[in-house]
Amino acid sequence: MSSDTERSVTVRTSERGAATRGALLDAAREIFVTRGFAEAGVTDVVSRANASVGSLYHHFSGKADLYLTLFDDFQTRQTTRTRQAVQAARTTGETDPMRLFIAGARAYLDGCFAERELAALFLRGDGPPGFEVMMRDRLRQWAHRNAALFDKDSGALVLVVTGALAAVVSEVALSDNLPHTRTLAEEALTIISSLNHL
Repeated sequence: MSSDTERSVTVRTSERGAATRGALLDAAREIFVTRGFAEAGVTDVVSRANASVGSLYHHFSGKADLYLTLFDDFQTRQTTRTRQAVQAARTTGETDPMRLFIAGARAYLDGCFAERELAALFLRGDGPPGFEVMMRDRLRQWAHRNAALFDKDSGALVLVVTGALAAVVSEVALSDNLPHTRTLAEEALTIISSLNHL
């Protein structure tokens, strides 16, 4: 077999593997959102993805790994959204730390609105063992990233605004009244932004 043929076979195999992995994640998302993590089964996921159990275990170590990958992917998208929003605000000349925080917070909330089912999945408390610890750790990391926007003496303010925003995120993800929740989120951002002047 020539090296061009081998390369072509490798590319097709890699593309097939990526497609299978994506199908498994899409299926896991649907199953976890509709049934919850505890009630979901590996066989449900592979059936929905039109894949084999072997292919699932080729790409993931099991059901918990699927869930955690969905969570990591969601957090990566959210981080990208917030960084882009903060950068866009800086590009317009914004330097006020609270306004930069609010720009990032609004982008994060927009991501929660855009992916409400997935955001709710991670906030319902029905995840793999140890997931609550991971969520608390992510909240601490989030507070540290937020602290980079403020001066070094703003530790208490950063904790308060991060905690307040976490409560708003939970309301956005878990509320059944979307119009009310959008209004509530904007009002909360207004209140959070005023904390800088207390």
